[in-house]
Amino acid sequence: MDIASSLAIVTLAGLIHTSFQLSVSVLTLLSGHAIGSKHSHARLMRLTTSFLFGAGLMTVLLLSFVALVLLSLFGLHTPQVIWAMTCGIMFGVGISVWLFYYRHEKGTTLWIPRELASYLTERTKATKVSGEAFGLGLTSVIGEIIFIIAPLTISGLVLIQLPAVWQIVGIVIYTIVSMLSLITVWMLIGGGHSLSRIQHWRETNKHFMQFMSGAGLIILGFFVYVFEVLGSTTGLI
Repeated sequence: MDIASSLAIVTLAGLIHTSFQLSVSVLTLLSGHAIGSKHSHARLMRLTTSFLFGAGLMTVLLLSFVALVLLSLFGLHTPQVIWAMTCGIMFGVGISVWLFYYRHEKGTTLWIPRELASYLTERTKATKVSGEAFGLGLTSVIGEIIFIIAPLTISGLVLIQLPAVWQIVGIVIYTIVSMLSLITVWMLIGGGHSLSRIQHWRETNKHFMQFMSGAGLIILGFFVYVFEVLGSTTGLI
């Protein structure tokens, strides 16, 4: 797989990651509580910026950790069966997103354990300083690991085949692309846009985002399977 194709896969995986909504939900909750507490706009931006950096750092750490584990297990030449299994995970997670990602109720309530949802909600209410917001950003990414593990794994498999410099480039690309939705909401909040309008847009378009997340996982899994598994098999024949 050449460098351009590898980075394209990493970019698409990052786009799938950014379509998931837990971190965005926590960011809007944090902003709502800060506004409700009559914090200044400068303090609101400090909290949301710290949250943003926390989410970004955790994304870098998770992707680097996944790549390191895969490299330790399989080296530079990943067996075809591992590629096939990873594609199968992509298909499975994609279908699960279609079926379960949002709960069947009003709003944008996500299918995550209620204990975790309650914890995140309580933490957003209690967050008063930048350090706490930073930790909340870290936690929000971990909370959605059951869904983002698929794009992280496929990106890790691709990255370990690249030269060291391009591995760093790939991690940077994945991190930036995976945070596009967070960055967009952060910019809207910073620009003074109403949280109610942001939330209304999310509620109106949640089923579209849900469909695109699942479809993206399935399409990426199919592409990698054809390119890496069937392509290699055909080359051997």
